[in-house]
Amino acid sequence: MISKTLSGAVIGIEAMIVEVQCDVSRGMPKFKMVGLPEKEVKESEERIRSAIKNSGFSFPTRRITANLAPADQRKEGVGLDLPIACGILEASEQVQPEGMENVLLIGELSLDGEVRPVSGVLPVALEAAEKESIEGLIVPEGNAREAALVGSLDVYPVSSLTAAVDLFQEEERSPIHFDRERYFELKEGYREDFSDVKGQQQAKRALEIAAAGGHNVLLSGPPGSGKSMLAKRLPTILPRLTFEEALSATKIYSIMGELGSDTPLITTRQVRSPHHTISYAGMVGGGHGNPSPGEISLAHKGVLFLDELPEFSRKVLETLRQPLEEGSITIARSSTSVRFPADFTLIAAMNPCPCGYLGDPVKRCRCRPHEIRRYRKKISGPFLDRIDIFVDVQRLKKEEMLAKVDGESSSQKRERVKRGREKQRLRFDRADFHNSEMGPSQVEEFCNPESEASELLEGAIDRFGFSARSYHKVLKVGRTVADLAGSSRIGPEHISEAIQYRTFKERLLNGEGV
Repeated sequence: MISKTLSGAVIGIEAMIVEVQCDVSRGMPKFKMVGLPEKEVKESEERIRSAIKNSGFSFPTRRITANLAPADQRKEGVGLDLPIACGILEASEQVQPEGMENVLLIGELSLDGEVRPVSGVLPVALEAAEKESIEGLIVPEGNAREAALVGSLDVYPVSSLTAAVDLFQEEERSPIHFDRERYFELKEGYREDFSDVKGQQQAKRALEIAAAGGHNVLLSGPPGSGKSMLAKRLPTILPRLTFEEALSATKIYSIMGELGSDTPLITTRQVRSPHHTISYAGMVGGGHGNPSPGEISLAHKGVLFLDELPEFSRKVLETLRQPLEEGSITIARSSTSVRFPADFTLIAAMNPCPCGYLGDPVKRCRCRPHEIRRYRKKISGPFLDRIDIFVDVQRLKKEEMLAKVDGESSSQKRERVKRGREKQRLRFDRADFHNSEMGPSQVEEFCNPESEASELLEGAIDRFGFSARSYHKVLKVGRTVADLAGSSRIGPEHISEAIQYRTFKERLLNGEGV
């Protein structure tokens, strides 16, 4: 007898529906899987055999063939355990087939028949919601709320193979109830706040501009000046995630298995801060077989913080150039090509020299000029061209350290950022498009400085030798500064501030201060 059940598998960040066909027929006892199963799928044979026996059922002593359709796509993961086991029970007539119709099953089986949580349930549920023939999902209890985020499908959590079989026999099933909108509203919030940061008014201002216009930032300064503290507070002034943005970020965390039963949805903008020893695959994604997302995708709709920037592998940094421009990364393999989202704000931090104290008024730098030049040359000019704002973060003065914290809160800054982004939404007629993403034609249309501001910019080009990209960066940042000020024009005060954030980059490349 042949049985058919539905399941799902993940390819990159998307999912496909898998039809699990099981045939139990006469012949020498053998369990054969076909349909391009990967190693972990093939290893499920013994798990399924033990789970069926230890759940009180009989494992057929016949020839068993399990086909995973479509047969031309590779299947990874352990989520196919449950549908294969149920398919075998149906094909051997131990379970009535009626209850399995129009229901998708996913879950890993332990040897005693327990159904364990798996990664990638959310993209599978989203794909199932697109199919009119699928009415419900049977998932492990630990994945129930994650699957229920879809909202348009009934979700039935099960803890064991026996519970899944019993569910098939029930005439009236009770799906899980999960108020995803209320959960999203209640979970939004951050522990960090900009009011915790003493001094550093220029750096705070720069991050506010970055948040308003979607600009990337490089912070340079001695150890202990507060670069990491500032960077980790940037998400607190960014506009809160929309539900659609939260869902797209959650898909990535679902695939990586980083969601828990108590945190089914990513509700805040994440800060990812990988160590400088990270590999190429760890940063951008990849790996053997089906490519998996990297840190830049885990930072999607959030912040990627690269501390000690010159210590990162040059190959890793150069690979970031595409996602910084396009908001995504393509991983190509001989058999497949996968595109991962990577729309993040980059905050990089570095010391001015290897010892960290070049230009410091208190501690003396002990680095030699050639050591400083070699240290700075670890970062290429094309990579730095992708960064809009450069800030020199100096150590706090004694008076600033001893003073009480009385700076603006993140909520105050966020309100100004929201007003600045609202101007961009009206300008571009898109909520998800920012000043930093403008192309040359849009820069010409929307970034026309006044005559006095143009003269100021011309002088900066002559003095600092701005490239065409740097020129456009200054105009974009100037546009954002004007938006924060509520101005429709770009005046000299806006351009001069934008130039100030660009000149440090030219000094960095030219080796000034060495």
